[in-house]
Amino acid sequence: MANLWGGRFTEATDASAYKFNQSISFDKRLYADDIEGSIAHATMLGRQGIISLDESRQITDGLKGIKEDIDSGKLMISEEAEDIHSFVEAELTRRIGDAGKKLHTGRSRNDQVALDMKLYTRRQIKETDKLIKELQSALLVIMEANTETYMPGFTHLQKAQPVTLAHHLGAYFEMFIRDRSRLSDIYERMDTCPLGAGALAGTTYDLDRDMTAELLDFKGGATRNSMDSVSDRDYLIEFMSALSIIMMHLSRSCEEIIIWNSNEYRFVEIDDRYSTGSSIMPQKKNPDIAELARGKTGRVYGSLISLLTTMKGIPLAYNKDMQEDKEIAFDAMDTVQDCLREFTGMIRTIRFNNEVMEESAKKGFTNATDAADYLVKKGVPFRDAHSIVGRLVLRCVERGIAMDDLSIEDYKAECDSFEDDIYEAISMKTCVDKRLTKGAPAKDKMMETISYYKGYLEKNSL
Repeated sequence: MANLWGGRFTEATDASAYKFNQSISFDKRLYADDIEGSIAHATMLGRQGIISLDESRQITDGLKGIKEDIDSGKLMISEEAEDIHSFVEAELTRRIGDAGKKLHTGRSRNDQVALDMKLYTRRQIKETDKLIKELQSALLVIMEANTETYMPGFTHLQKAQPVTLAHHLGAYFEMFIRDRSRLSDIYERMDTCPLGAGALAGTTYDLDRDMTAELLDFKGGATRNSMDSVSDRDYLIEFMSALSIIMMHLSRSCEEIIIWNSNEYRFVEIDDRYSTGSSIMPQKKNPDIAELARGKTGRVYGSLISLLTTMKGIPLAYNKDMQEDKEIAFDAMDTVQDCLREFTGMIRTIRFNNEVMEESAKKGFTNATDAADYLVKKGVPFRDAHSIVGRLVLRCVERGIAMDDLSIEDYKAECDSFEDDIYEAISMKTCVDKRLTKGAPAKDKMMETISYYKGYLEKNSL
């Protein structure tokens, strides 16, 4: 395969150095973006009279044919090429002759690769947003069906106060709203076109950069500084930061699912399709999908730190170090999208053990605060009420029962203010339903929130 350079050189590149330098093994996935950008560039060159309209047509037709052949498998990308740009241009010249050699007029591989990565990243942001939206839709189905499924809420991994499964999953829905908001911000901020910036200082050709920006649907138009255009990887760093936060949210949820799936909790049972067994222990049913997603979080974090470290000492403008952005970025994008798909499948098929969760909330004394509030409403100072209920909890612990199981005599032995209505006051339903502040788990409030989430999903897409 011919290089896109070489006239100044008298010796061929050492074979191992060529292999070390090449990027075709990983940047070949940019072929569609490279061809899309080249079609826009050739169209602009023709309209500006920099090349003839006939040459422009030959180039664009040839590029479309190359893409069709790669898409269909008729044409295989040769890894003998230095990079995807070299391969496409060499194949174009082979097909249409000298007109293909005019494609690169007025551009450099620097602005070409900057464009390719932006086009590719835009598509990956949209795909990631779509997958998060699908996960939110799956969560919303579960939430609607579980506004009265009572479970313990936790602080410090200790049972704290009763909530509902809908309320608990709603916390993750909110996290994913923020994730999608970050993706939208990144998409808008990166929506400028670097094509035509040249190697770093523009070009003497009469390019219409706004035309190519419009042809490629960059709403922000052409970039304003040619040096920054070819050396900017902020959008990738931002995207990988957003991907890291997405993985952190997935990992937190996976951690809970792993705990809930244990024999000690038994809050959930993961479907067989998203579990694996043991090669030696016949009884095992392992939450491997959740564990892998949790484990892959560190991999995505590593990609972010790697790119930040690569970029921290690079002088303006383009340097070959920046070729290192692709493998780690591709890996992070693939990893997050794979995790989102598998996590959504796992959530859609998981079975929640509602009775076990409610019993756990009772046995965990999550209604103790409500018992104290009951006494406060009877005129008992809160600090005294807190102490009285604490002693009642101790009685329960010693006897292995829940507060609901204490007799009225047990209650009155600690405080005469207790009446028979204490049982209604500390029922899981009452404890949840009387929490009516905005964002609380009461059914009425949750239904309002669910209604908002439905509207959000209908209106928000990239």
